[in-house]
This record gives sequence, structure tokens and C-alpha cells, in this order.
Amino acid sequence: MPGWIAFIGRLLIAAIFLYAGYGKLVAPSSTIGYIAHVGLPLPPAAYVVSLVVELGGGILLVLGWQTRFAAAVLALFCLVTGFAVHLPVGDHNNLIHFYKNLAMAGGLLQIAAFGAGAVSFDARRAGGGAPHALQA
Repeated sequence: MPGWIAFIGRLLIAAIFLYAGYGKLVAPSSTIGYIAHVGLPLPPAAYVVSLVVELGGGILLVLGWQTRFAAAVLALFCLVTGFAVHLPVGDHNNLIHFYKNLAMAGGLLQIAAFGAGAVSFDARRAGGGAPHALQA
């Protein structure tokens, strides 16, 4: 059962990154405009980085492949975007997003520290055989 709990946890935390990455993918100009609006440097490059991190990291979390690395990168991404984008103190909504980013970073650091769990491709590489989710 703990392997399935870790898998469900990875799915739940990956969902926000996949959703956000998909939104960026289908609306590049408005995303780049928002990045410029908040004052981040090189908006087109920041757009590409955020797209790769969110979609790539989200997919890796779901699969449980290179999970510790993906979780560490996503945690760093959450901290950077939290402090760079969501920290205007006078804006209550942004402050909620800031704390959401901190909480997600904390959960991702747990995944980075303890790994993907038994239902993952990382477990398959470490112990041989198919991930529990793929066994008949």
C-alpha cells in the first residue's frame, strides 16, 4: 500500500505542473507577456525554461523516472517563482500563491529525499523487474 500512496502523491503534485505547463504551451504570447509584466529578465527564455520544467518535471514525476532529480528541480522552480513572482506583500492572492509554492517545494523536497516509491520506473531500475503498477 505505501507504494501506491507514493504514486498517488506524485500524481497529485504533478497535476499542477502539467496543468500549468499545458496552459503555457497553448498560450505562449500571453505567458511571455505575463513574464515580462512581472519584470523577469528574458521573457522568451523564461517561457521555454518554465515550459520544460513544468511539463518535463510533471511527466517524470508521474512516471517515477529520475524522480529525485525531477523533484529537486521542481522544488527549486517553486522557490524561485514564489520569490520572484508571487511575493508582492500587499497582494493577498499573490501571497496565497507564494505559500502554495513553499508548500509544494516542501512536498517535492520529500520526494527528492525519499524517492518515488515502489510504483515507479526508478524502483524497477533499482530492484529489477517491472514496477508494481505494471506487474500482472
